[in-house]
Amino acid sequence: MPLPLRLGINIDHVATIRNARGGAHPDPIRAALQAQNAGADGITAHLREDRRHISDHDIERLMAQIALPLNLEMAATSEMVDIACRHKPHAACIVPERREERTTEGGLDAYHNQVTLKPLIGRLIDAGIRVSLFIEADLKQLDAAKALGAPVVELHTGAYCDATGDDLVREYDRIKTAAKHAHEIGLECHAGHGLTFETVEPIAAIPTIAELNIGHFLVGEAIFVGFDVSIKQMRVLMNLARQGTDQ
Repeated sequence: MPLPLRLGINIDHVATIRNARGGAHPDPIRAALQAQNAGADGITAHLREDRRHISDHDIERLMAQIALPLNLEMAATSEMVDIACRHKPHAACIVPERREERTTEGGLDAYHNQVTLKPLIGRLIDAGIRVSLFIEADLKQLDAAKALGAPVVELHTGAYCDATGDDLVREYDRIKTAAKHAHEIGLECHAGHGLTFETVEPIAAIPTIAELNIGHFLVGEAIFVGFDVSIKQMRVLMNLARQGTDQ
């Protein structure tokens, strides 16, 4: 029996557009409210150390104004843990972060950074925040996440979305195998990064994935059809794919 499949909407790049010119428009909180009305199950926002898109004030407003669970993406630093513990979002997803990158590139190396990660994860859990780790579809990383006490993992789908031919098959099989292993060892499995209308259905059809987090593509698509329309179309494709796993 497949798990129910949730859709989390990442609003980072609404803030990117706002910050390109300064001022208050477009407002990422307005985007979050539109996503809520369009049927999203949660909102994701990445508070980067350099504040290149989402700001501290955005987090304050999101916590005050949206009814959906907030998933705060963050680097594994004491500063970010302090912020998360102060605001107490529903979830905190720990991601790798390098200042020179345009967006998050690749998964967190939980396996080699357990000593650093463990106390930070412990603080978040003690604050009542659901912790997830954004990792590659690698069994060693999944086992490390389990050992660290994180109840959730999010599999990086970027390589799958960029792949073609035999590489596409190989990347998809890696994600499917990892999602199955996560379920077997008691982790809730999410997936995200780079998903589009063309790439989402095979991932949504994996029965042990419980949530997809999608942002940049939907913000871009909103230019042409509107944010609510793009979200509703993504939901339709996800639902069709998941229904197919019942047959």
